[in-house]
Amino acid sequence: MKVVLLGPPGAGKGTQAQRLQETHGLTHLSTGDMLRAEVASGSKIGKEAKSIMERGELVPDAVLISMIAHRITQPDAAKGFLLDGFPRTVAQAEALDRMLSERTQKLDRVIQLVVDNDAMVDRISGRYSCAKCGAGYHDTFRKPKKPDVCDACGSHEFVRRADDKPETVRTRLEAYDRQTAPLLPYYKGRGVLSEVDGMAPIDQVTTRLGKILDAA
Repeated sequence: MKVVLLGPPGAGKGTQAQRLQETHGLTHLSTGDMLRAEVASGSKIGKEAKSIMERGELVPDAVLISMIAHRITQPDAAKGFLLDGFPRTVAQAEALDRMLSERTQKLDRVIQLVVDNDAMVDRISGRYSCAKCGAGYHDTFRKPKKPDVCDACGSHEFVRRADDKPETVRTRLEAYDRQTAPLLPYYKGRGVLSEVDGMAPIDQVTTRLGKILDAA
């Protein structure tokens, strides 16, 4: 089974992808992770991507597609894959479809995690972590058991990501919406698009995703 999971930053794609990997045997393919792995390995694709990124440029679609094409031939992707973070534009979606078609394959399902942007700003901007061990916390949803003391290591030092500021988060969400909005009619027209309430409790989202894949 070949699946694309759509959703803005912070929507929980990574968490759900990990769960679907365990329950449905789908290999989680994050383009960001794949790029870092290719660069670290020193492969031809990695060297090309590194050179492009060092110039401050975006990695071209052709390079990303080549990377994905190579990755899905690996043994661990034999049962299928779940793409996270790609495609983000109709041009990328068309390129992905062409690449799969050349291999007599196609996407079985594209699932959008639908979220409320205002709630997402609160969810993301409230995140922080222990500066020493990296344990994650949240101003509202997951506070340390003792104020200002990390549950895991006892450190008193915490940090927040610069791009988790409310105004930055809102800009990122609005940019995502503008960029990916055309993908929805594209995939709806192909009869593969499903939507799931990404604001529901994590377990409910997992259950709904599982039902969609089981019915695909």
